[in-house]
Amino acid sequence: MRRWTVLWAAAVVALLLLAVALVRWGPGGGEPAAEPTPSPEPTAVEALTPAEVYEAVAPSVVIVERLAAGNQVAGTGTGVVASDTGVILTALHVVKGGAVRVTFADGTRSAATVEASDPANDIAALAVTGLPQVLVPATIGNSGRLAIGDTVVAIGNQLGMTSSATAGVVSGLDRAAAGDDGTRLGGLIQFDAAVNPGSSGGPLVNTRGETVGIVVALANPTKAGTFIGIGFAVPIGTALGGGPGSSNGPQR
Repeated sequence: MRRWTVLWAAAVVALLLLAVALVRWGPGGGEPAAEPTPSPEPTAVEALTPAEVYEAVAPSVVIVERLAAGNQVAGTGTGVVASDTGVILTALHVVKGGAVRVTFADGTRSAATVEASDPANDIAALAVTGLPQVLVPATIGNSGRLAIGDTVVAIGNQLGMTSSATAGVVSGLDRAAAGDDGTRLGGLIQFDAAVNPGSSGGPLVNTRGETVGIVVALANPTKAGTFIGIGFAVPIGTALGGGPGSSNGPQR
């Protein structure tokens, strides 16, 4: 009886050792079983600071001047290089009623013409007669991904102070406003980064350094025309012809 008990105990121990070996090394016996590898977490894109946004976008921003007789400057605004062929987006009201001249970030000056326009959204596309030696197009973003509270940077030539940068947040989406000529604009991005006369046509930029809008208007209950905390931009998809209000893009 004792002998069978010993043999039974030995058999149980052997079975337990075999089970442990199978779990540890796998049924093949020679190689350890592969451990499951956890999927890598998606890498979040680190947000740029306003200073980094400005550094990334400033080379793409231009001064837009409307000229009167004798090449006298009759109005000043802003534009942004939107393609590697030198197409410049700006606000249509900036370039209405005169010859146009642009000055690139490196100081290169060139005559420009309105090649296409979208009056319903106050957008114009300019072609220039001469390009700088190094052309830096802006990186275009997806304005459809904007959310209220997102940080944005506006870059422009407000009040004649060239290449000014201001930061704020998206305050509202799908807003309506009246343009300088009374045109009713819709589908706008509302933001609170400071803009003033001269800012029109400049880029509104997200924290990835991507242009997501073109500044076209500001709200003011008086006739002063200065900023009180509400600016408006046309979403970049609309400005380029891919969004609501401009199904075929700026028209010739």
